[in-house]
Amino acid sequence: MTAAPPPSGEPQPSPPVAGMGARAAALLVFGSSAAVLVIEITALRLLAPYLGLTLETSTLVIGIALTAIAIGSWAGGHLADRSDPRRLIAPSLGVSGAVVAITPAVVRATGEWAQPILLLVTSLTILVPGALLSAVTPMVTKMRLTALAQTGTVVGSLSGVGTVGAITGTVLTGFVLISRVPVSGILVGLGALLVVGSLVLEWRMRTWRRASAAAVAGIVVLGGLAGLVAPGGCDAETKYHCARVTADPERAGGRTLVLDGVRHSYVDVDDPTTLTFAYVRAIAAAVDSAFPPGQPLAAYHLGGGGMTYARYLAATRPGSDSVVSEIDGGVVRVDRERLGLTQDSGIDVRVEDGRLGLRELPARSRDVVVGDAFGGVSVPWHLTTREAIGDVRRVLKDDGVYVANLIDYGALAFLRAETATLAETFDHVVLAGEPRDVGVDQSAAPNGGNFVVIASDRPIDPRALRDALRQRGTHWTTISGADLADWTGDAQVLTDDHAPVDQLAEPNRP
Repeated sequence: MTAAPPPSGEPQPSPPVAGMGARAAALLVFGSSAAVLVIEITALRLLAPYLGLTLETSTLVIGIALTAIAIGSWAGGHLADRSDPRRLIAPSLGVSGAVVAITPAVVRATGEWAQPILLLVTSLTILVPGALLSAVTPMVTKMRLTALAQTGTVVGSLSGVGTVGAITGTVLTGFVLISRVPVSGILVGLGALLVVGSLVLEWRMRTWRRASAAAVAGIVVLGGLAGLVAPGGCDAETKYHCARVTADPERAGGRTLVLDGVRHSYVDVDDPTTLTFAYVRAIAAAVDSAFPPGQPLAAYHLGGGGMTYARYLAATRPGSDSVVSEIDGGVVRVDRERLGLTQDSGIDVRVEDGRLGLRELPARSRDVVVGDAFGGVSVPWHLTTREAIGDVRRVLKDDGVYVANLIDYGALAFLRAETATLAETFDHVVLAGEPRDVGVDQSAAPNGGNFVVIASDRPIDPRALRDALRQRGTHWTTISGADLADWTGDAQVLTDDHAPVDQLAEPNRP
């Protein structure tokens, strides 16, 4: 007697699926989950030269990756119930590998020549492979579920394996790959690995398709070649930046350090007293107006970049003791290999986070602390807070001076907040910038850009500072005292508990 067919409209039972060994299943889930995180983290590095390394960029990439995981998990489970997953897993790996391999070429070409659609292109290059790879887990789970009594064990174990894979992909990329392999090499290599995995799986599953396999392999080869020739603009891909050094055609020793498309430092390798950027001249004016000429100083630099001011200090104040905390060891290598920084420069460069480096300094040990650290186009938030500034005050001598380079545009909300934070910590604060930006020239609207803020527990002479700024060829002026307090208004004081620096600091929108 045959069973009656299910009533019309009810889902048809899925055909039986051949099982998969536990080791093979774990390897597939582990590898596909790890690959998703490798793609996510390298996408941040790939986008940084065009969108900056900001909280918004990180949030965007994480959001796209999570969307891909959600879509892939749903679609993979849906398809696994309606068709034989053995015929789906290998193509998912192969197509995702092909897309990953061509991603560096596509994103960089779009960033250089068609930036308005960069977000769309980036979304697709993360969504497509992310969704395909995330579909692998429910498909493998379907193949492992040969008995309902094992449902909890199979689903739980594969979920755990997938999580371990994601953790491994994150740690491997962040601590090993990014610091040792160019981003294009990571993605092309991952793409090739996924394609090889798909071909092996096709063979093992006996669902070999020569034409499709050849097509996918061809795409990977083309993607790899394109990744090598696509415009990247990097002399070195460091752990945090796409770094490039450009020569000044008007000055033989002039070099500009460009990080993620932003001009960070100008260095004359033949003459360290050459200061080109206005904000560096303003820092020099602030320090030179506060201390007698030629007096050696004990200085600490939060952020290194091209080490422009540290070199200037060593050249103009012989015997000065400069300690620099630069978080990116790759930038330090560029300084030594391309920008003429030597071991006998008298500058102690430490590859470390500035907040941690600051914490290690003895109390009252520094005459000057110079803040010039940037992540993307804004100061890293943890260096702007009341607690961080309190540590700056701790390491300064009683007559010490804190000088910081800040960037802001538009309503200057971040600049006002950081000024308010400094005013809560130090007895005296002076802000230097273009007259229209600091409220001195009311005839023109603020434009924004670089500002230098000076803070100390000893009085700061604004007139002497303005004279020093003029002598250095800037058009900057200063604002202090009651005028600065009125300009700052009721701006928020930044703390470790709440410092929305990326939201307060407006980007330059010409």
